[in-house]
Amino acid sequence: MNHRRSSSRLGEARAYHPRGRSIRERQSGATVSQDPFRPALRMFDDSETPEPVGRRTTRRTGGRNTAASTVATRSGATATRSSAGSRIPASRTSSDRGSTTGRTTGARRSTTAGRATTARTSGTRPTSSRSQTGRTRPRRQGVLRWLVRPRPRTDGPPPLANSRRRLRLATALALTVFSVIGMRLVELQLTDGPSAAAASLQSRLQTVTLPAARGAILDRNGAVLAHSVEARYVYADPTRIEDPEAVAAQLQPLLGIPASQLAERMRPTTRPDGTPSSFEWLARGVDVSTANQIAALGLEGIGIGQDERRLVPGNDLAANLIGFTGEDLSGLEGLEAAYDEVLRGIDGERVYERGEGEYYGGQPIPGGYYQETLPQPGSDLRLTIDMDVQYELQRMLAAHLRPVDATFGAAVLLDARTGEVLAMASYPGYNAADPTAFDARERQDVATRVVFDPGSVHKPIVFGAALQEGVIAPGDTLVINPTIRKGDQVFADTTWHPPGTELTLPAIMAFSSNVGTIMIADELGPEKLYEYQRAFGLGEPTGVGMPGEVAGQLLPPEEWYGSSYGSVPIGHSVDVTALQLAAVYGAIANDGVWVRPRLVQAVIRPDGTEEVTGPPDSRRVLSESNAAYLRELLEAVVTAPGATGRAAAVPDYRVAGKTGTGQLVVDGQYAPGEVASFVGMAPADHPRYVLAVVAHTPSGGGGAVAAPAFSDMMAFALTHYRVPPSPHEPPPVELYP
Repeated sequence: MNHRRSSSRLGEARAYHPRGRSIRERQSGATVSQDPFRPALRMFDDSETPEPVGRRTTRRTGGRNTAASTVATRSGATATRSSAGSRIPASRTSSDRGSTTGRTTGARRSTTAGRATTARTSGTRPTSSRSQTGRTRPRRQGVLRWLVRPRPRTDGPPPLANSRRRLRLATALALTVFSVIGMRLVELQLTDGPSAAAASLQSRLQTVTLPAARGAILDRNGAVLAHSVEARYVYADPTRIEDPEAVAAQLQPLLGIPASQLAERMRPTTRPDGTPSSFEWLARGVDVSTANQIAALGLEGIGIGQDERRLVPGNDLAANLIGFTGEDLSGLEGLEAAYDEVLRGIDGERVYERGEGEYYGGQPIPGGYYQETLPQPGSDLRLTIDMDVQYELQRMLAAHLRPVDATFGAAVLLDARTGEVLAMASYPGYNAADPTAFDARERQDVATRVVFDPGSVHKPIVFGAALQEGVIAPGDTLVINPTIRKGDQVFADTTWHPPGTELTLPAIMAFSSNVGTIMIADELGPEKLYEYQRAFGLGEPTGVGMPGEVAGQLLPPEEWYGSSYGSVPIGHSVDVTALQLAAVYGAIANDGVWVRPRLVQAVIRPDGTEEVTGPPDSRRVLSESNAAYLRELLEAVVTAPGATGRAAAVPDYRVAGKTGTGQLVVDGQYAPGEVASFVGMAPADHPRYVLAVVAHTPSGGGGAVAAPAFSDMMAFALTHYRVPPSPHEPPPVELYP
């Protein structure tokens, strides 16, 4: 009985499976192969490709079709078809099974040999050969061709899998992936790792400046002129502020800063390293009470830190001298600017790794990066200024200059022996606690920043140089006329004398004779006069320590022309400051030794040690005897009848000094008005203090404007320092021989 065979190899595999046998096969007693699973296993292992069952394999050889024998094994029987289609009976006894198996094996070998022969005949290289054991041995090929070896062509369906080839591909792919990953890990560790870690950390770092305490400015007795007090600063973290305009509107009433400026500072910005900024100043020096109100608002992205604020207890007391600081406590004017590096110290810094999120944003991460550099406080500055004397000089200067409509004025009080500046007042003054409410002209220090023609206060330099050079001597007299011509200009005396009047040296000084002074300068010569001008400190800054101090200007002898021989000796074509004039008269009071003015007495370090500025520069200009005689000439200005400086007298004290009426030079030209001045010393017999008073008024000479102010100021200084009155009356002055 013929049974229909399935065209699927899976069906043939089932035929050899015990569960796949049919009842007929069991009943007919058909004998199965000793290995019933062998055909099924061949479906998953193509090392030995079986021939299709029940099919004819046709190969093209030499243009003809050759029919190969079809070997089929079913239920232990083998049937062979010839090229003509005859079928060999499959009925075999059990004794013939061994021979049948041998024939089947031989048929397979012959089929394989036939395939090889056919391949050679058709010109195709065989892809494999069999060894003596019957196993296929691959040919030598490249690595890639070995990994991806083509399957042998068969007429049947392809094998379901090739475990060896798949294992090779998977191994190669895994090795490639792991190699790439390994190389990338090495690259990250050696090159990109540190930079990536640093970049990640940098984005989380928060930097906060720790302001250093600014040093105080003290007077000579330790009284505070300017110091810093506890305050708060307010800052913004733009990365945490969603609506800058709304936040700025809430802060504006408390900080007093326009909301537009606050909102601009709150907007996101980028730091130079490319990271977003998380710290922007909003205000500094905020009162503690105001800062507490801001903290109570609980604004997201707004923080408060400890700060300090500059406080000037005296408001306008020595304001032109001390100056003021900016919002960041850096000196902008005055001594605050000149000694900024000494006063401000060194700021500290706190750098920490901040958290992110709604609740921990901006807060330090516990155990994260944290570094803090403590600030170093600044040093204190102790001045030579006496606060009490400074206050009185400012008050008196304003009281005398305000009624005469003075544009500006200055008063400088020096210690004649040491050159220390005891007071240096300017008019007008300003409130250093609110400097922006005043213009620059009101804030300037007049004594060191304004130059002018000194006028007759310059004449003692001519007399001192003539005495020192032997041009004149005590007891000399001069015959003068009312006028004298130099070049194209005529110079006259303010006190008229008939032509041919003989005057003593004290009379020429007391009456401030222009003619007599020009005659002495002619004998001295321009070169010597210029030399003594420089020796007395004119033409260069005093170096007192004030920023922006001007040097003034002198006319060198080679630049003199016709009228210069008359104008320079009487104090014209010469630019000086009030402090320079005070130093000139200080040399006369100090027995002929010029001492550089000094404003800073010592620097007090944070540890309490003091660095004294040391003795100032000094040089001898006049001999002691010539300086003493010059003081007698200057005393005649205050005591002689009809002298120009009688209004400068101080009761019970001998005073020596000189009046002057000069002009203000603006942009190389004389400005309207006059510069009235009086510079003197007291007590005249043993000078302790030198005082220079200068004022620019619409009209009025030194005797009418500056001399009365000098009298009041010098009287206060003498009594304040308890200088005993002069024991002797001034000697009589001989004006005419």
